[in-house]
Amino acid sequence: MARKVTAKKPLSGNRRSHSCRATKHAQKVNLQLVTLADGSKVRMSAREKRTLNKVENN
Repeated sequence: MARKVTAKKPLSGNRRSHSCRATKHAQKVNLQLVTLADGSKVRMSAREKRTLNKVENN
């Protein structure tokens, strides 16, 4: 089973209709399953995955 690496949580806010009524909604984190060089599998956010690729390639 993959471990969750990131500490990010969903953002909450309101959806606003044309009549300005507010209903709650959440923007969930974009978690991706990533296999690391040592073979372990972790779940990290897409932004962290991009940063990891950037560091590995330089």
